[in-house]
Amino acid sequence: MSWLSLSAIFFIVWWVMLFVSLPIGLRTQEEEGDVVLGTTPSAPRGPHMLRAVLRATLFTAIAVGIYALLTQGLGFSLEDVPRIVPQF
Repeated sequence: MSWLSLSAIFFIVWWVMLFVSLPIGLRTQEEEGDVVLGTTPSAPRGPHMLRAVLRATLFTAIAVGIYALLTQGLGFSLEDVPRIVPQF
């Protein structure tokens, strides 16, 4: 697998992980009891985007690392899935 393919996989998985990690640790204004006039009570209390980006990057690095280990290191591919999953 080329570095271009691996970086494309990293980019796609990173965006998925970002949207998965956005609600983790989010505290709303309503939960904190401090709703700013003119905002919705479900708005985030403070900035948390940097933590979400770092969390998404960490999760993506782990996931893509496992993928690279399985495909490059151990030689597995999508063609091996029917042999791993038992047939009923």
